[in-house]
Amino acid sequence: MPSLYEKLGIRFQYPDSWRLDEAEALAGEQSVAVYSPEGAFWSVMIHAPSQDLQTLADAALDTMKQVYDELDAEAVDETVSDVRLLGYDINFYCLDLTNTAQVRACHAPGGAYLILCQADDREFDQVEGVFRAITHSLLAG
Repeated sequence: MPSLYEKLGIRFQYPDSWRLDEAEALAGEQSVAVYSPEGAFWSVMIHAPSQDLQTLADAALDTMKQVYDELDAEAVDETVSDVRLLGYDINFYCLDLTNTAQVRACHAPGGAYLILCQADDREFDQVEGVFRAITHSLLAG
C-alpha cells in the first residue's frame, strides 16, 4: 500500500518502502523529497504561481551544469494528468556511474512546481515508472 504525503498544500502517493525527507519543508522551504532504498529520489519544490516555467527549468539545468562538469541535456515538453510539463532529461557521470535526471516544471493549483527525479542508470529503468506514478498522483490531485 502506498504512503500519502499531504502537506504544503500538495498531495502525492509514494511507495511505502521509500523514505520521506521533509527537512527542507521543516526549515521553511516549500520542498519535499522521497528516496528509494537504493538512493534514487523524486522531489518537488513549490514556487509562486506567477513563476515562469522555462525559467525554473533552466535554473535547475544551470545548477546541474555547475555541479557536474560534463552532462547532456535534452529539452522535453510532455503532458501528465492533463498538465503540461516543460523541462529536461539530463545524463551525467557521478562517482564513475552514469546517471539520469529529469527536471520538469508545471503550473498547478497550488503554484508553479519544479519536479526533479534522479537515479543512477542501473536503477533508473526500475524506478522510472515509480517517478511517473508519483508525479501523476501529485498532478491528479
